[in-house]
Amino acid sequence: MGFSGRSDAIRAGIRSFVAEEKQNENLSGNINAILLVVHNDEYDDQVNGIKHSFEDLITTHMHSKIEGEKCMELFMLKGDANSVSSITRDFQKNRRMDTVKLVTL
Repeated sequence: MGFSGRSDAIRAGIRSFVAEEKQNENLSGNINAILLVVHNDEYDDQVNGIKHSFEDLITTHMHSKIEGEKCMELFMLKGDANSVSSITRDFQKNRRMDTVKLVTL
């Protein structure tokens, strides 16, 4: 990856994380986004609980088994940036989610 050592890789990772967080904090207006959530399948009910709270925001939802007990949820979102931030935060606050990644389009 072109890093001279672990410290360089860690610094680059931190810079990337901070830049992404700043971008997500500055969202406004109506936006389109993709939300990726990875979790253990025993937590499907918790995912569904959050999902049903934001049905007006979700245009497409895909659920897929990815490995063993792991599931991936892919949500296509369209709507107010505050609502997109809210659904993202709800998944991030749930400690049972392994990965929560928002990509704005």
